[in-house]
Amino acid sequence: MRSALSTSWNAFRHGQGRDLVFEIQKLGFEEVELSFNLTSSIVEEIGLYAAQGAIKISSVHNYCPIPPGLTPAQALPDCYAMSSCNEQERLQAVQFTKRSIDTAHHLGARSVVLHCGRVEIPDRTRPLIKLLECGKKDTPEFIRLRKELIEERISKAQPFFENTLKSLAALNSYAREKNVLLGVETRYYHREIPTFEEIGIILKEFDNSQIGYWHDTGHAQVTENLGIAKHKDFLDSYGKRLIGLHVHDSVGGDDHRAPGEGNLDFTLIKPYLNESITCVIEAHHPATASQIKRAQALVEEIGNG
Repeated sequence: MRSALSTSWNAFRHGQGRDLVFEIQKLGFEEVELSFNLTSSIVEEIGLYAAQGAIKISSVHNYCPIPPGLTPAQALPDCYAMSSCNEQERLQAVQFTKRSIDTAHHLGARSVVLHCGRVEIPDRTRPLIKLLECGKKDTPEFIRLRKELIEERISKAQPFFENTLKSLAALNSYAREKNVLLGVETRYYHREIPTFEEIGIILKEFDNSQIGYWHDTGHAQVTENLGIAKHKDFLDSYGKRLIGLHVHDSVGGDDHRAPGEGNLDFTLIKPYLNESITCVIEAHHPATASQIKRAQALVEEIGNG
């Protein structure tokens, strides 16, 4: 089993695709996931490099390349939400996701990782994490805030979730034409789509489709740390529809650390590390090159052990 590295680790340091990929290759990686902060010119340059057989593109993270008119800093995966009740925005989300599917198809990537929008309510995940990191988990204040977050989301979710399903239906048809899989990713903020329960609804709605589950270790662990859902339950419930993993470590509410630099138990993912599953290390800055190399060794040892 070989792991890939997400370009989210070093994209901000490079203005040219060749330099970006070369730095990753020097660490011993043969595959990369193209992250959501890459310009069209960088994607095209990486594509030329991949066409020479110098690197393999494992997967693409929506939106890739970034939508026209946006800077890399603005082009977050939810800059256009496929759940939006603004129909123009929802259609833009579908349009630019199709562009990411085209990117994957053109570069020979197996899958596109999707963020599926959000319920438009105030964010309470960050305040909840702040209480967690201040040692106030399970205090009345923490329990009250978590209860308010969950209940408000349930009361407001329906139109946004229905729009996500509508968008996914269009994307599923397009992805089938291009022979690309779509990975619905575990989310970090509880207002985002999908929750643990919504993943099940999506997978049932799109049975025998291009749509599968993309497990994010850091996001799932933060969800458990907040007492919202158990990390292992995501894998136990949806592992049969798994198409890929984002592997990164966490401490409390802080994630995207290099695997081995937090307290996450990576034996949870051991049964799913095989050649049929795309495994991407998704560590962010300030992870160092040496930490990334150790992470690669750790993940591949677990997968090959």
